Amino acid sequence: MTVLPEPKPVAPAAGQAHLDDQARQLLAAVEEAMRTPTSYRDDAPVPLIGAAPPVAQPGRPPMSQKATDASALMLSGGLASLPLGAAASLVLWASGHADPMVIAVICAAPTALILALSRLVKRAKEAEPDVHHHNYSGPVYQDQRNVHSSTRGVWAKTNNQQ
Repeated sequence: MTVLPEPKPVAPAAGQAHLDDQARQLLAAVEEAMRTPTSYRDDAPVPLIGAAPPVAQPGRPPMSQKATDASALMLSGGLASLPLGAAASLVLWASGHADPMVIAVICAAPTALILALSRLVKRAKEAEPDVHHHNYSGPVYQDQRNVHSSTRGVWAKTNNQQ
């Protein structure tokens, strides 16, 4: 086994001092970058008009126009039925005929009617296509064939096989 001699220290070259200065400058720049913050928060108020993204506001959640219209319609219908229900309850209570079963029938009838109408409309939309019945008098001959076509080549030639 041969032992290699230790390498002799090399004397700095003429340009080595210049490289050491550049290395020190690079290290100083890295340390300075590590000390400075890398994020910034702008606390200035957002302008009322501009390209700022929309923010959800308190109250009703953001919805499409159709959903907003339907929601307003449902709320209006609910509020419109409140006086009618209160008047009916007051009449029943005042007359002494406030039977729970009568009240249940009176309250359930409009709901059942609405559900039945919605079901009827849904079925009308999903109606099956018309069924055609053909009635013949006399002998009928049915011919059912399957044709397999094949078109190939630059100049198309179609071969029909039965």
